Amino acid sequence: MGLRAKIGIAISATAAVVAVLVGVLVHHHTVNAQLDLSGHTLDSRLQTTAQDRAAGIDTGRGLINPPDLPRPLKALAEGGRRGVYLDLSGRTPYLWAATRLGPDIVALKRPYDREQQTVEALDRMLWGAGAAGTALGCVVGLLVAHRLGRRLTASAATAQRIAEGDLGARLPRTGNDEIAQLTAAVNTMAEALSGRLRAERDVTANIAHELRTPVAGLVTAAGLLPPSRPAELVRDRAERVRGLMEDVLEVARLDARTEEADREVRPLGELAYRAVAAAAGRGGGSGGAGSGAARAGANGGIRVRVLADGLVETDPRRVERILVNLISNARRHGAAPVTVEVDDGVIRVRDTGPGFPESLLTHGPQRFRTGGGRGGTGLGLGLTIAVGQARVLGAGLGFANPPGGGAQATVDLRGARCPDGDGSGSGESGDGV
Repeated sequence: MGLRAKIGIAISATAAVVAVLVGVLVHHHTVNAQLDLSGHTLDSRLQTTAQDRAAGIDTGRGLINPPDLPRPLKALAEGGRRGVYLDLSGRTPYLWAATRLGPDIVALKRPYDREQQTVEALDRMLWGAGAAGTALGCVVGLLVAHRLGRRLTASAATAQRIAEGDLGARLPRTGNDEIAQLTAAVNTMAEALSGRLRAERDVTANIAHELRTPVAGLVTAAGLLPPSRPAELVRDRAERVRGLMEDVLEVARLDARTEEADREVRPLGELAYRAVAAAAGRGGGSGGAGSGAARAGANGGIRVRVLADGLVETDPRRVERILVNLISNARRHGAAPVTVEVDDGVIRVRDTGPGFPESLLTHGPQRFRTGGGRGGTGLGLGLTIAVGQARVLGAGLGFANPPGGGAQATVDLRGARCPDGDGSGSGESGDGV
């Protein structure tokens, strides 16, 4: 049950309880006041009747020893006391007044149905007023709950946007209540978080920029070493350092959200083959799908399946970078075979390893995350860059663990398909096993 419903129910229940309590109090007060007034009037008439009979005047208004006199009132009168009693035992209520006069009991009675009808009419009016008050309270409660809920929902949505990386999201500051305090706290948190992350990104980008020249020199110097096993290790480590530095710079540019996509019309299957070849370390080349299939066939452990090809208008470099990172992550942390499947604007990269960790499925890729990846070796920057590039392209990128095991990343480029694209190509176009 949401907060709006809880607030509305609480206000409506409070209005209903107040209406019932007021109705009960008014009912009892009216009944008692009416009985007191009627009883006092009948008692005065009884005294007058008793005095007239004591003086020998018979007015014919009193009852002498009536057989239907209520027993409690009869016992009171026999004891020498005067009293009034309301008899509700019959179909018609009667108000009695009796006193003892010598050996006899003088009594008066009159119907009490008019007073009963008055009380019933009052009860109906109280019920109607209570229902109207409860309905009004319900409406007011829903309006108040809707307003409060809308403000809280806006706060939650803004906090979610901040968590997703939109550090410029802010809430309008209105009012002076507790929700306004929450709004100010969310805005303050967003500003502080934005400042800290901006500072960290600037430092990271500056360090990467400063390292570009010495790393480039290191790579060049490593290439001049005479062929040997130590030289191969040095060149390999130098290339890895340069790759990591380039990844850091790319993450910084993606975080700054200053890049735009250079769109071209390309067959999606060709982009998949080029990415497979690049991930295998053989380069992208400039050949078409046919040469890509030949290269993919030599890539052990990678399968390419084109179920339905087509033309897409997108940035081929960014698409290839996304796929290269996904394939490399699958090969590094998953298990062969790795399958790249093209299906009408959707590319799926699947492996047969242990699957993505639950933290990644819940929160998405996290940069420099170590110890939480598949195989306990961490996720690095590859998936983070893939997510950033997909965001620049306006493409969808999802991660899942299929029922059959393994991990599957899905790149959705259906929004970039060309209307005249040829999607007739189908079947398994390449097999790297």
